[in-house]
Amino acid sequence: MKKVISVFLTTVLLVATLSVAMTAFAKDDSLKIAVASDLHYNLPREELEGPIDDEIYWYANRRAAMEDESGFIIDEFLRQCAEDNSIEYVLISGDLVDNGRAIIEEHYAVAEKLRKFEKDTGKDVFVINGNHDFGDGNECTGVEDFVEIYADFGYDKALEKVDGTCSYTANLGSKYRLIALDSCEYTKSTEDGLTADRVNWALEQADKAYEDGRYPILMMHHNLLDHMPLQRIFSRNFIIRTHFTTADRFADAGIKVVFTGHEHCSDGASHISLMGNRIYDFATTSLTMYPLQYRVFNFTENEISYEAKTVDSIDTTALSQAVSGYSEKQLKLMNEGLNAYAEGFLKKGVEYRLALSLSMEKIGIAEGEAFYDLVNTAVTGLTDLLEMPLYGEGGVQEYAKKFNIDIPDSNYENGWDLATDLVAAHYEGEEDFDIYGTEVTILLRMVDLILLSDLSGVNDKVFLGAANKILEKIGIDGISAEFTAFCTKVFGPVTAGEYLLLAIASPILHVFANDDDGVNDNHGTLEGYGAENAKLNNVIEKVTSFFERISLYLSFFMHYILKLFRMA
Repeated sequence: MKKVISVFLTTVLLVATLSVAMTAFAKDDSLKIAVASDLHYNLPREELEGPIDDEIYWYANRRAAMEDESGFIIDEFLRQCAEDNSIEYVLISGDLVDNGRAIIEEHYAVAEKLRKFEKDTGKDVFVINGNHDFGDGNECTGVEDFVEIYADFGYDKALEKVDGTCSYTANLGSKYRLIALDSCEYTKSTEDGLTADRVNWALEQADKAYEDGRYPILMMHHNLLDHMPLQRIFSRNFIIRTHFTTADRFADAGIKVVFTGHEHCSDGASHISLMGNRIYDFATTSLTMYPLQYRVFNFTENEISYEAKTVDSIDTTALSQAVSGYSEKQLKLMNEGLNAYAEGFLKKGVEYRLALSLSMEKIGIAEGEAFYDLVNTAVTGLTDLLEMPLYGEGGVQEYAKKFNIDIPDSNYENGWDLATDLVAAHYEGEEDFDIYGTEVTILLRMVDLILLSDLSGVNDKVFLGAANKILEKIGIDGISAEFTAFCTKVFGPVTAGEYLLLAIASPILHVFANDDDGVNDNHGTLEGYGAENAKLNNVIEKVTSFFERISLYLSFFMHYILKLFRMA
């Protein structure tokens, strides 16, 4: 009996020991990290400057960045990372501060926050530089300053560094290696500086990682892949210049995941090389702008899962003590939901920025110069339409009927509300606006109305001004306006040429309004580094995806072409 009991106890202990060993092995081979980007920390002002009235977001800035609140948002982010015991490391892909070139104190403040976090939690932070962090000039914070200030956040654990840059490599856990790649051009604010030497160095580090039995993870500030339609054209300084070629080379070197920032959007994109290797680029939105978001990634041998996390509260008591001037209403809204408050701040900031760019001062034409009256009339007409209420008496919907344009009902207040909502959706990720849905329909019809109304307004006020003054006495509003309104009733509000332009532009509009690239931006599961690399399936998927997209684009094109033929 004693022998039976001894054998039983020995078996139990052996099984328990093996279970503990297997659990420890599994844990060692896994990796869970938090990834944030574009912290854009600002030293808070002592007092908000400006008129405090019923407008909640009167202090919004052209970048729509929550500057005075930034330090408190970063604190809450680090608190969440500290509270989540499963998070082992924190990665930050550039633009740690907003004015790093000129105000080095911002760097000291962020470094102190990160240092305290590491000391309190025992979790390591790894950073890489962004274009806001330093520059090239006698009075600028330089690359050496950045590496020195953030010496404890990656550089102290570096296996290799590149002199004169911020690039380095370091191990993450027992199975992964971080390649922190400096992608910045120091002499030009936003452009990428990813030279052939830097790319080759990253490829060498990927090879060394595999030689050491580790999987390479890349982090850099500039985007590797497109995160909006035709980003190379519309947002060229935010994506590396040779992105397709470089993505091919990184993918074929075994790099599966790249963390980037800079574009301030939450977007995941994938690329399949000609050799059938897949690479993912996860652009992370600015932590201190709507949607105040970061991601948590969990790496295992066979899969990579990820989810978006949101900073939805800060210590508003500490905020109001540090920065005076907040109204009780503002603090109340922040306490009810900081993310919702940040969305309103973003939309007001985007409106402010766009409106500012439409001013005559920004356009660069002074009063009295040639074309001033023409351009000023066009710009004023455009901004007036965007500010006009969409619905109700005297609203856009009523006004548009004059030009035979039907503006669908919606919950939007004005044109700015709609335009900034689309921008906010791009920042948040997982855009799901149907190209034939209400939002895009209103946008397209607003564009049509702006063209018809603005052009006729310019004709009446600039070219036909004298004649119209005479006609006003007999009750005629304007020659061009009346003629344009008459033509739209006879021929319709959209010309054949406009339908042709819509046919050409519709695929681009679809991609911007509906993110259907197959990679969920904020929550998802991917194949792990150790999963079987189905190269042939990847190539087939790439070819199939190409033809599916061509088919989709042709269907949009034909939709408007058919409308064009109906007009004939």
